[in-house]
Amino acid sequence: MLGTLKKIFGDDNTRQLKRLGKIAEQIDALESDMEQLSDDGLREKTNEFKQRYEKGEKLDDMLVEAFAVVREGSKRVLNMRPFTVQLIGGNALHEGNIAEMKTGEGKTLASTMPAYLNAITGKGVHIITVNDYLASRDATEMGELYKFLGLTVGLNTNGLSKDEKREAYAADITYGTNNEFGFDYLRDNMVLYKEQMVQRPLHFAIIDEVDSILIDEARTPLIISGTASKSADLYQSANSFVRLLSSEEDFTYDEKTKNVQLTEEGINKAEKFFKIENLFDLSNVSLIHHINQSLKAHVTMHRDTDYVVDEGEVVIVDQFTGRLMKGRRYSDGLHQSIEAKEGLQIQNESMTLASITFQNLFRMYEKLSGMTGTAKTEEEEFMNIYNMRVVMIPTNKPIVRDDKADLVYKTMDGKFKAVVEDIKERYQNGQPVLVGTVAVETSEIISRYLTKAKVPHNVLNAKNHFREAEIIENAGQKSAVTIATNMAGRGTDIKLGEGVIEAGGLAVIGTERHESRRIDNQLRGRSGRQGDPGMSQFYLATDDELMRRFASDNMRGMMERLGMDDSQPIESKMISRAVESAQKRVEGNNFDARKTVLSYDDVLRQQREVIYKQRYEVLTSDNLREIIEQMIERTVVETVQVHTADEEDENWDHAAIVEYLRANLLDEGDITVSDLKGKEPEEMQELILEKVKMRYDEKEEELSEEQMREFEKVILLRSVDQKWMDHIDQMDQLRQGIHLRAYGQNDPLREYQFEGFSMFEKMVKTIDEEVARYVMKAQIRSNLQREEVAQGAKAVSSSSGEESKESKKKSPYVKKDTVGRNDPCPCGSGKKYKNCHGK
Repeated sequence: MLGTLKKIFGDDNTRQLKRLGKIAEQIDALESDMEQLSDDGLREKTNEFKQRYEKGEKLDDMLVEAFAVVREGSKRVLNMRPFTVQLIGGNALHEGNIAEMKTGEGKTLASTMPAYLNAITGKGVHIITVNDYLASRDATEMGELYKFLGLTVGLNTNGLSKDEKREAYAADITYGTNNEFGFDYLRDNMVLYKEQMVQRPLHFAIIDEVDSILIDEARTPLIISGTASKSADLYQSANSFVRLLSSEEDFTYDEKTKNVQLTEEGINKAEKFFKIENLFDLSNVSLIHHINQSLKAHVTMHRDTDYVVDEGEVVIVDQFTGRLMKGRRYSDGLHQSIEAKEGLQIQNESMTLASITFQNLFRMYEKLSGMTGTAKTEEEEFMNIYNMRVVMIPTNKPIVRDDKADLVYKTMDGKFKAVVEDIKERYQNGQPVLVGTVAVETSEIISRYLTKAKVPHNVLNAKNHFREAEIIENAGQKSAVTIATNMAGRGTDIKLGEGVIEAGGLAVIGTERHESRRIDNQLRGRSGRQGDPGMSQFYLATDDELMRRFASDNMRGMMERLGMDDSQPIESKMISRAVESAQKRVEGNNFDARKTVLSYDDVLRQQREVIYKQRYEVLTSDNLREIIEQMIERTVVETVQVHTADEEDENWDHAAIVEYLRANLLDEGDITVSDLKGKEPEEMQELILEKVKMRYDEKEEELSEEQMREFEKVILLRSVDQKWMDHIDQMDQLRQGIHLRAYGQNDPLREYQFEGFSMFEKMVKTIDEEVARYVMKAQIRSNLQREEVAQGAKAVSSSSGEESKESKKKSPYVKKDTVGRNDPCPCGSGKKYKNCHGK
């Protein structure tokens, strides 16, 4: 049916290409006019465009001319003439879409045209890449073109000073990594003075390798954290306990969901080991958490796959690029549990000061676009979350790469032997080979096999990433053999050396399928660029992770029934299709997981926007008295209402109001019970606020105008930052336990939204009260300093008793008495406690 409709109407991509192709023809028509301009004449066009924009002309109306100017500039400066397909790709980017352009089709050059056009506005264009090397390379190479045309270029890398960053962001076009732009946004919203901010409002972004940044990394929020000191003893004892457990008897592991849970026997052992009566008693919540994290560390986290141990530290390996992520730590105590497992010194847990997901960061740009070689498989997600459609740009020359059907072997050993045999043969024929692996461990296994077979080779994995660009650039030379984890070297072209085309071009060999089809397609796409010959082949084994998780038992059984040994593979398109459908299922699960993360983060996003807006107002306002008076008014109204809620006015508690005012806002005797008696609540509020205003005026007279205004800022910033940081921590705790609400037939997300909103309202009220109290009661000193939020973090990292009560109140179910695991659950569900809230 869909095929018939496409034949009648043509699919959307074809229509888009047809429309964009017509615009490309108009750009082509201007080529001779542009060639006649001198260098100065071409440069003058930039000023002309800026003036036209200021007079109200739209960028769309200047697009054809501006693209023609950039193309001519590119010919003169870079000695590169953008192809028609690059003009089409550039146009797709300008419209806020994703241009899917295959590897080697010149995405970097295609991005120069929309970047130039949008920089005309003077609001800044951000070009975002996956690593510092690419950002630096592109800023240098493409920067020549922009500078020739009269634009400024900035490079935003890690380690720059605030002034250097501010200068980079002030440029017309700024290059940098997604992490750096995200952290700068968070840091800007933690500064104490407006002058310390580095970013301008977020205008237009072009994201290179957009699928890697907006899909692969979407589940990992950016977090700025401070240290919270917690004892390492519990991690050590949980680790000692978990080491005694045996699989199936004491705990179960679900490979599909990667969940680890204690069995009944495991729970009994825990109670004996820790000398407690009931593991699920409320006082043991922290212990359960530590045991669970230790189980996770031992069962689901694998050394040299998920992390490596480097110089006595656990360093995370990025599962998508195979790079080491120095400085990043697993949250929620998992990192400490791995440190305990590896016998390393346990570092302090951190406390979140600010966080944001890439999804919410990039949705803040006025216009967002991206480019990659592989995005079509995730089009639904791009459309739903970022409102970007994927436009598949045709290649400049037809692809002649030979993509062979998958070969499936009975065991991993058989698979690796076949891979090495294939590599050896190609090496002897002078054909370069790029071997793709999913894990660091696999790359090292293959390296050992190749060393045995006396085949010289380079290994590019997380342990060797500093030579990444050099290794990848030489991977196309005659007889070069390169083993690379996943998509290491992404964004760097593999150019073919002399005599390689005759040897069949670059051969790409995949040692197993990744759970995402995109990653496999990226690996394939390293070969056969710009019409070059090449081949790709995936080798699988029935005990590969993806095969093991999805229907490999039948395949293995069939191979055994047919009497196939380890050297005989099955080669079948049907198997390739079965693997692809397994990948689609995993992709679907991952999309759902990312959507859930976004739904939860959206709750915090709305709150974050309110707080950050308030902070910005505080930093930029000359006089905060009006804002503070509103906070005092809300506090007074709330206090009066609480104590005059009874319909009978003789039951109103005037003494309590007076006592509150004495303690928080006014001096003793400023307002007495007799002053309030006989008045309506509104009249009381009026009287109190009048007295407060008088006291405020007296305070102002004590200090100079400048000191008073600074005093207000110090109080407001300290209160907002401390309470917000505490709130983030509480929201994080709420998020971790909210899934338990599902047992009570409640939707966890709705519960999180309701409770999150309620907690936010309480936080705002607390800020009002604290600011009112400090402004009215604090003794003003002339040497007041604004406080760093990190110092605030240390001050509130251990909750006060009152806050502890508050957080307990947020638990979904509070158990008053000790309940046996086989007793009926007190929640009234009719289930045994161990099968309900005792889980």
